[in-house]
Parts: sequence; C-alpha cells; structure tokens
Amino acid sequence: MSDVLVAPPHEPQQERRREGTGPLVPILAFAGIVTSLMQTLIVPVVPELPRLLSADAADTIWAVTATLLAAAVATPIIGRLGDMYGKRRMLLVSIGLLVAGSAVAGLSTTLVPLIAGRVLQGLAAGVVPLGISIMRDELPQERLGSATAVMSASLGVGGAIGLPVAAFLAEGTDWHMLFWTSAVLGAVAFVLVLLRVPVSSAPAGGRFDLPGAVALSAALIALLLAISKGASWGWGAPLTVGLFAGALVLFLGWGWWELRTHAPLVDLRTTAHRQVLLTNLASIIFGFAMFAMSLVLPQLLQLPAATGFGLGRSMLVAGLVMAPMGLVMMAMAPVSARITRTAGPRVTLMAGAAVVALAYGLGTVLMTEIWQLVLVGAISGAGVGLAYGAMPALIMEAVPRSETAAANSLNTLMRSIGTSVSSAVAGVVIAQFTITVGGVDLPSQTAFRLVLGIGAGAALVALGIAAFLPRRPRTP
Repeated sequence: MSDVLVAPPHEPQQERRREGTGPLVPILAFAGIVTSLMQTLIVPVVPELPRLLSADAADTIWAVTATLLAAAVATPIIGRLGDMYGKRRMLLVSIGLLVAGSAVAGLSTTLVPLIAGRVLQGLAAGVVPLGISIMRDELPQERLGSATAVMSASLGVGGAIGLPVAAFLAEGTDWHMLFWTSAVLGAVAFVLVLLRVPVSSAPAGGRFDLPGAVALSAALIALLLAISKGASWGWGAPLTVGLFAGALVLFLGWGWWELRTHAPLVDLRTTAHRQVLLTNLASIIFGFAMFAMSLVLPQLLQLPAATGFGLGRSMLVAGLVMAPMGLVMMAMAPVSARITRTAGPRVTLMAGAAVVALAYGLGTVLMTEIWQLVLVGAISGAGVGLAYGAMPALIMEAVPRSETAAANSLNTLMRSIGTSVSSAVAGVVIAQFTITVGGVDLPSQTAFRLVLGIGAGAALVALGIAAFLPRRPRTP
C-alpha cells in the first residue's frame, strides 16, 4: 500500500449534505446502541460463569476485563484509521468484528474462546466516534447538533437498556442466546450501514503510525489492567505498582514519539489546544462521576432486605429500574442540542455536570424505595444526556475535519478511563465500609452514600473545568 492515498473525485461537501441523509441518524444511533450493549451484556451471567465453563472465578472475570482492554486499544486506532482510509469502511470493519466476536462467544463452551469472542466485541468500540464523524461530514449544520447528541447518548443508552434485556434472556433461555442476540443485532446494523450510510468525505490517506499505536496500546493495557485488577492483586503489590510505572514510562515515550513523527496517531499539538485539552480532562472526570450511579443502583436493589436498606430484588428488576436512565439520556439529546445552539456547548456541559451532581446529592437520601431510585436515575440520565451531547460539539469545533474521527475517539477513550477509575475507587470504598448479615460481609449504606458523594464531587469538578472552556470557540 502506498504511503499516501489519492482521494477519488467527489462532489462538493455542501451539495452532498443536501441528499440522502434521512435515515442516517437512526441507523448510526442503532449501531451505537448495539455496540454499547457489550458493556452490560454479560453482567447477569458473570456469577455463573465458573459453573458454566468449569473454570476458576478469578479467571472468568477476564470475560469482562478483556473487553475493557480491547475497547481501550481499538478506540484511538480505529478513529485514526477512519480519518485515513474512510470512516464508513472502518465503521463496517468495527461492526463486523462485533458480529464475529458474538458468534465466537455464542459457540464457546470453555473460557478461552469466550474471552476471544469478548476481545473481538471490545474491538468494535470505535463505532460511536466514527458515527459522530460521519455525521459531521454528511449533515447540514442545523441538524448536526441534535444528531451528534443522539449518537453520543447511545453510549449510555445501550448500557442502561442492555441490563434488563440481558437479565431477561439469561433467566429465560440458554446463556449463549445473549451472544446470538447481539450477533443478530450487529448483522442488522452492518446491513443498514452498508446499504444506507454514504461514503463520507475523501479520506486523508497517509502513513499509519504503527510504533505510536503499539506504544499507546501497551500503555493503555498496563494502566487499565492495574486499575481493574489492583483491588484483587493489592494496590501495593509489585505487579500493580510495576504496571502503573510501566504505563507512565510508555505514555512518556509515546508522547515523545508523537511529537516527532511526521504522521502521528494522535496529533498532540491539536489535543493541547485549550478547548480540546479541557474537554478531554472534563470527560475523564465526568466519566468517573456518571459511572457511580451504575455501580450503586443495582447493588441497592439486589442486596437482601435483612440489611435494613437493601430491596432484595432480582437482576431483572434492577435492570428495569436502570432502563429509564438510558431512555432519558436519549430524550435529552434535542434539549442538549438546543442549549448548545443558543448558549454554546460550554454551557451545556456545565448544565449536565450540575444536574448529575444534583442527582447524586438526592441519591444520598433517596435510596429506600424503588420509585426513589428510578427518580434519581432519571435525573442522572438527564445530566449525562446533556453533557454527552456537548462533548463532541466541543471537540468538533476545535479540530480540523481531517482529524474528526481520531479526536472523537480520543474523547471517548477519556470517558472510558474515567469510568474504569470510578469502578476501582468505588470498589475500594465499598470494601472499607461493610456490615455482616447472616455471617456474610455486605456493603453498608454508608459506603453507597460515600460513593454517591464522591460522584457528586467529581461532577462539580467537571463543572469547574468546563467553566474555563472558551466562551466562543474558534474553529481552526
């Protein structure tokens, strides 16, 4: 393959934007929801995997961790490849990997093929940032804000509605149906994209930064592995400390290389611009904040009533209580776009962070009835919907069109890192505050209140960071 791809002749961008964009938004949003289902798809069967696969419990958790690591590696790489060789092409590749991974997992009867399938599913994580980038190329300006807000919200929607769907399938059918269902949904998304999503603007071409991709992948794997496994290995264990130190060295080396190579995987000079840098920093903190609700609500619902505050409900009920949170996220997309049009994405992000902080504050006192948890979750979903709609708008206003997919992918990765750190911190807090019921140590109500309080504080920090964003962003 030559180092530089020659762009084929194509009609002017504005002319292309007037035609054939009707089904574009629902198709891309559907693809985003299907991809984000992978976050919660396996949750209902995780406790049963040791029995189902005749494996150790410590090993079966890799069915979750492997997807997290694969997604972190794939997101920035697929974004850059989309800018270079075509966003629609890489979107189809990503969905194809999801279908293949679902089929491998659906056929698995032992742990190794299941983990392999989950890795392939994780490699599809670039679907949402690629979809946002295609929207920027194809949609007129008046539709772009609401469309990207819907696409960005699909990250949360899939995760929220995936839990009750997965719980229903796990309780009523063979567990393999979880993966065959995702395979069918992925195949539908693939066909829809193939038939109705147009080829976007001419790819930029160029040479792929393989050393940068390898270094960034190794750094992310080391960091996220240390975060996700640190609690079980011990935060002071040599392996955990070594992974953190290795991640730091790799990130420094990767940054040195990216600043000196001619065609970097991530243009660090662009990401150092005030608007991009602050948006990504706010995304990490906000990702940390928003995930706290997803950790607390299911546990409150499923803990036994003997604790004095648990509701003793099934996984299916817990999923149904979480579902409104995802639906509200999607419903807030046009509201997010409207605020962005009138006041700017900076104000939208600040409003979303404030609403999430309010929801968590309410959650510390409203946690004894199902309707209270539904209310708190819905308010939290409203805040997340506002903020998630603003983030791609902030990124796209500050980067050239040729770097849209890479920049949006990096922003998505920042949110994922925030959620991973949130999970680790919540795990530490919950482990420190327990009560004994029937001879079993369970999380205490104080632990959940503290986690929600930390989440509220993180949301306020994200609000403070957003306040320093430029009031009137300048497009390069």
